[in-house]
Amino acid sequence: MGGPNGKSGLRLWRNARLATMADGAAGVGIVDKGAIAARDGLIVYAGPEADMPASAGQGAETVDCQGRWITPGLIDCHTHLVYAGNRANEFEMRLAGATYEEVARAGGGIVSSVRSLRAASEDELVAQTLPRLDALMAEGVTTVEIKSGYGLDADNEKKSLRAARRLANERPVTIRTTCLAAHALPPEGKGDKDAFIDLVAGTILPEVAAEKLADAVDGFCEGIAFSPEQMARVFDKAKALGLPVKLHADQLSNLHGAALAARYGALSADHLEYTDEAGAAAMAKAGTVAGILPGAYYFIRETKKPPVDLFRRHGVKMAVATDSNPGTSPLTSLLLTMNMAATLFGMTVDECLAGVTREAARALGLLGQTGTLEAGKSADLAIWDIERPAELVYRMGFNPLHARIWRGQ
Repeated sequence: MGGPNGKSGLRLWRNARLATMADGAAGVGIVDKGAIAARDGLIVYAGPEADMPASAGQGAETVDCQGRWITPGLIDCHTHLVYAGNRANEFEMRLAGATYEEVARAGGGIVSSVRSLRAASEDELVAQTLPRLDALMAEGVTTVEIKSGYGLDADNEKKSLRAARRLANERPVTIRTTCLAAHALPPEGKGDKDAFIDLVAGTILPEVAAEKLADAVDGFCEGIAFSPEQMARVFDKAKALGLPVKLHADQLSNLHGAALAARYGALSADHLEYTDEAGAAAMAKAGTVAGILPGAYYFIRETKKPPVDLFRRHGVKMAVATDSNPGTSPLTSLLLTMNMAATLFGMTVDECLAGVTREAARALGLLGQTGTLEAGKSADLAIWDIERPAELVYRMGFNPLHARIWRGQ
């Protein structure tokens, strides 16, 4: 189904069942006998084949989908995909009873990834990240967000973000980069969090912005990381630089990070296990998406679930992502992530599917470009050998992808 474009740049996928994921559609927006036409990488028609204007398919290279399902290409809207080495040793420590905090105090945790990333060249980072990116793409992922946060100084944060940007030249995929310099205190920080936040706001963010290396700014608001007041200083600088923000919030305790994120109009607040009603209400009002990350909950054996019912009640949109990272979620399967969101957190099939398409696009500020099967959007498609969409959430360790289309190719 790859194949070169015809001279007209027109492609048509017909005899398909569509899950359009369109905003306001019932459920996943099912079209039983559907077709999608694309011109120059953009969808010009998506809907019932019988209603398609003749002009949309005229002269198009046509693919008979033989009744297969088409969804939007999947979107992993929260990853830390660029890193060096791994932290399997910490996994063993935790199995032997050490807590996340104890591992961090023993020189493990984020700081261990910082040492590895600083020692790696940009080329090495790209080479080590590509297999992880390939694993995501093999499941129909067409857009991936990648955070820095293992450099923790200007040169290494920029190296990490440059490596992430380079992945888009190596593979047919959309990459969005996020500067997560306020992730942890670096080893040379000597316990002075305020001085490090000065460095992030005064030096790192302006340099990253000047070199156009980031599409957004993130931070870790937690007792073991940075306070809401410190994060507010980072967000003030991000806003001054014209960069949208997002936040790792309320993962291990309730520091009211969700409300902080909402106050700054954040694209998303992620983790959210300890978010309270006021936080959920603030997110709903601000349009901040809840990033649901079951991989980390599962991997570090958390017991406090994110308040999914609360988010439903307040109308908070929910995205689902792998949080792929070496320490707390070494997960490179968005299909398995959906199953976890359903089985561990009680999310519905429709919520899970929207969470890795429409709402994930919303969480990246990309809903105008991708995330649903609608005219005007990028022809990012995943074509599946399934009988019904629920199979994508129901199965574990099984990949029914038939073809992945990015920008019409």
